Amino acid sequence: MSRYFRQPLDRRGPLRVMFITTSMPVGGAETLLVNLIRRLDRTRFAPELCCTKQRGPLGEELSHEIPTFDHLLSGKYDLRVLPRMVELFRLRQIDAIVTVGAGDKMFWGRLAAYLAGVPVIASAIHSTGWPDSINWLNRRLTGITDRFIGVADPHGKHLVEVEGFPPSKVVVIRNGIDTARFRPNVEARRKLRRELQIAENAPVCGIVAALRPEKDHRLFVTAAAKVLETLPEARFLIVGDGPERPAIEAKCRELNVQRQVILTGSRSDIPELLAACDLFALTSKNEASPVSILEAMSVELPIVAPRVGSIPQAVDDPANGLLYPASDLSAVAAAMRQLLADPARMRQMGKSARDKAIGYGSLETMVGGYESLIESVYSAKYPESAAMSSRSGYAENPASTA
Repeated sequence: MSRYFRQPLDRRGPLRVMFITTSMPVGGAETLLVNLIRRLDRTRFAPELCCTKQRGPLGEELSHEIPTFDHLLSGKYDLRVLPRMVELFRLRQIDAIVTVGAGDKMFWGRLAAYLAGVPVIASAIHSTGWPDSINWLNRRLTGITDRFIGVADPHGKHLVEVEGFPPSKVVVIRNGIDTARFRPNVEARRKLRRELQIAENAPVCGIVAALRPEKDHRLFVTAAAKVLETLPEARFLIVGDGPERPAIEAKCRELNVQRQVILTGSRSDIPELLAACDLFALTSKNEASPVSILEAMSVELPIVAPRVGSIPQAVDDPANGLLYPASDLSAVAAAMRQLLADPARMRQMGKSARDKAIGYGSLETMVGGYESLIESVYSAKYPESAAMSSRSGYAENPASTA
């Protein structure tokens, strides 16, 4: 095999950046990654996607646009994932990797990148806490990681003060959304309500999130059942898919609300579905800075959400939403009922919500933050004034394999 010698930025073409995640269902963090990948400057970056398990609907979508790889991990204890990733990174001549989220992809992705000689190793963390047993292994790779990315100012502070990451390695790149795409849409509202068989004047509360345990959709369903006791005309949308779907459907049957709580599955028309709602609720046990909240606010929806992570930085209670203690059923149900029963207040709060979303952080600023981070770390290792470096990855052919 011939060595692939990396050059300073002023002597080479676009940096090859591999984004690593588990799968790409319809969810806030996954939509954020799609937006980031699509907007990277192609004269400077050549993005690729690695899903350690299945691609998911958004991964399938991206596979028509960029090189996409999947099913590298066949099980939780599949150690063969490491040589597979190392070989992939060398074959693709990857210059930077960004793991998205915690868990096994954060561990295997960083370790494989280090062994493959990838110059830039970064991890974007979209939650607070370490929900899985691989926590201690992830911590042991702190030394080989160039940057940990927090998604909001309080989240960055949490990573340093609570999680113990070195301050010099933590950067904050605020989540950004496309406010031109996520906006009120009267025609879409009518169309989607007809499709979903929801009355035009019925109060509707929605949630957009991958159906995973930490999102606690069963709390959303239970709160919906309580609201329906006094607002039987209300309807509730659950947008997304994932491993919790059977349990959520079972909870709907148990509470006899399967007609009023609609599970749409994975959808690509999220802006239109949000436009069909009057209120957006989130029931997560922990969050860093959920993109779905910002998207809903941009569509002029007031928010009901737990007081966790960076949510209070986006949601101003009571100007554009109501916050409640995480996992408090009575509190979330009361907040949902209070707003769904008052359409005029929801409209007023919704306008304030869009103003806040527009000023919170643009998609362009977020993309620029990732671009600057990757180039600055790479340039520090391969200065423009230096001769061709001998640190290398490997490839059968130094030419592009895209």
